[in-house]
Amino acid sequence: MLFNSLTFVVFFTLVTGLYWAIRSWNARKNLLLAASYVFYGAWNPPFALLLFATTAMDFALGAQIARVSAPVPRRIWVTLSVLVNLSMLGFFKYGNFLLENFQWLLARAGITYQPPHLDLFLPIGISFYTFHSLSYTLDVYRRTCEPTKSLRDFMLAVSFFPQLVAGPIVRAADFLPQCNQPPVLRRNQFQWGLFLMTLGLFQKVVLADTFLAPVSDSVFGHPAPVLTLDAWIGVVAFSGQIFFDFSGYSTCAIGAALCLGFHLKDNFLFPFASVGFSDFWKRWHISLSTFLRDYLYIPLGGNRVGAARAALNLILVMFIGGLWHGAAWTFVVWGLLHGVFLVAEHFLRSATKGAAWKELVPVEILLCGITYFFVCLAWVFFRAPNFQSAGMLLGAMAGQIPVGQAILSGREILLVILITVALWGAHWKLRHSSLETALTATPSWGLALVWTLMLGAILLTQGSGNAFIYFQF
Repeated sequence: MLFNSLTFVVFFTLVTGLYWAIRSWNARKNLLLAASYVFYGAWNPPFALLLFATTAMDFALGAQIARVSAPVPRRIWVTLSVLVNLSMLGFFKYGNFLLENFQWLLARAGITYQPPHLDLFLPIGISFYTFHSLSYTLDVYRRTCEPTKSLRDFMLAVSFFPQLVAGPIVRAADFLPQCNQPPVLRRNQFQWGLFLMTLGLFQKVVLADTFLAPVSDSVFGHPAPVLTLDAWIGVVAFSGQIFFDFSGYSTCAIGAALCLGFHLKDNFLFPFASVGFSDFWKRWHISLSTFLRDYLYIPLGGNRVGAARAALNLILVMFIGGLWHGAAWTFVVWGLLHGVFLVAEHFLRSATKGAAWKELVPVEILLCGITYFFVCLAWVFFRAPNFQSAGMLLGAMAGQIPVGQAILSGREILLVILITVALWGAHWKLRHSSLETALTATPSWGLALVWTLMLGAILLTQGSGNAFIYFQF
């Protein structure tokens, strides 16, 4: 059930109407839980059982962790939670990938082995709800979250349908307290939620799918070399496409949750205005970057263990971040590139520590452009289907391919440039602010006009019905 479908519009309208019509808070939560499982089961009903199994296991293990005080048993229970969760994620998402690489290693040793192909169907959203559930046992272990006695509330925290299949990654410690008291229907909050849902759909249906995806697909899907300009425009188009696609989903999720009285944290904070790569990861997919920071980078010692070890920690974290996105070495390279970028930035910051010129606006703009340049280079590996395609496209971007084909029209090139410049400008203007602050300062007639234009554009284009990119992760 896609946000950008009529089915979801009907589903959300019915659920929201019934939700606010019911007075009992327990009945409301029961409705949301049932609706969440219907929402998830609409893709593949049997996988709803896997969702329940993951949730029930971590609920029981969380209770065990909270029950004992001795360090060793607590460590055993939390380790069990981590191993089982990651094993299920690994089996469904990385089973064939691991077998193929094992076969390759044996072939290098002269051993012929033909592994059976695991006919696995990737459960949609498994990377997200696994982290939703795992955050509970980890936070109970760290004593930053009180264990809940309600299996129903925990099931709702893991399966809450707005954020279930593509984030943001919502930690149980942030969601469970909101289950204690019934929210009050507030007109402004409800309107703000609907506006965010409209904004998210506009980003997905109009900007990502209608304007940018055709350009990106043409370049990345072209079997022959392309011109340098076309190569760069295709990569820039994908940069905008993946932002509007993923940010669009997160914005829809936050808006839908607000309509139901729940608050989810922002997942994007104007990443096109990032000044440096650490700044980028404070603004891009925030729920994942903070998850990896809190549960992996800091426990490994973070930057408190010396320069060499800190660099290794960054590389390891970004390696896992890349692998989390998909079972392919291209994703691993994408993650490792960002790890190298972060390490290089760390050393450069240390070498220029205290330099006043770094705070100058022209310098910040230059650094923003450099950050965007290298982020775009990394996107090539994220989007390309294989290393051969990535290498061919990088060669075209570097001007190394003497003969290429012109595949983009002047209108497409101009459209991508205009959208990217507008996006950069908006993000730079709002980089120290928030969308809510900016819209609060906008006159009501201006908001009404923007809202009307977005709705009109959504209805006019109607979109292609494409699933959100992060559904595959």
